[in-house]
Amino acid sequence: MTSLLEVRALDAGYGDISVLHGVSLHAQRAEIISIVGANGAGKTTLLSALAGLVRPTAGEVWFGGENITRMPAYKRPHHHLALVAEGGRLFPFMSVQENLHLGAYPKAVRAGRDQRMEEVFEIFPVLKERRKQFAGHLSGGERQMCAIARAMMSRPTLLMLDEPSVGLSPLITYEVFAAVKALVRKEGLTVVLVEQNVGIALEIADRGYVLDHGAIVHQGLAADLINDPLIKETYMGL
Repeated sequence: MTSLLEVRALDAGYGDISVLHGVSLHAQRAEIISIVGANGAGKTTLLSALAGLVRPTAGEVWFGGENITRMPAYKRPHHHLALVAEGGRLFPFMSVQENLHLGAYPKAVRAGRDQRMEEVFEIFPVLKERRKQFAGHLSGGERQMCAIARAMMSRPTLLMLDEPSVGLSPLITYEVFAAVKALVRKEGLTVVLVEQNVGIALEIADRGYVLDHGAIVHQGLAADLINDPLIKETYMGL
């Protein structure tokens, strides 16, 4: 089976600083993969490379059978890739509804923007209640949901999430991740999740990759990784 996303021997970094070293991974349609590891392992750099915000120095990124390694970041939403950066990065003095409107950036989805918003509200009903509120007045969990909902307005087939649990309580984190799983079931969405909370990241995922100092050091079914004594000791403190 051809993977929706294929990352092949990817190197990337910032200027003379090399961060990623030969990273290879793949994701199938309607699959959640988690990229876990310690702070500074290169997780955000990996997502930035997939989103086109960091240009790889070697290797390739294939999406839907197309080589997108050199595709500019602004074109990737038109090819159904969406990134939710750490913290969500909403516009705080715009309403929830206005933030969602901005998510319908690709020309192909603008005509169906209002219908798409109602579909998104089915997954995130609290946002429908808050649609007229400034995004800056939302709670932490609501802001994260709004950021994910804004990304979903572009009708992506691949959703990339960078540390969505940062600043959230365990209960709210589970609510956010439950919504993500609902999107996978409802829309056949593929999710690449970067998360420092290894336990919850592997609980939600189908498969996982452990990134350490910019290289993949472990990979496998999430259920196997979460029960691996080495993973428990090194990354979960158990």
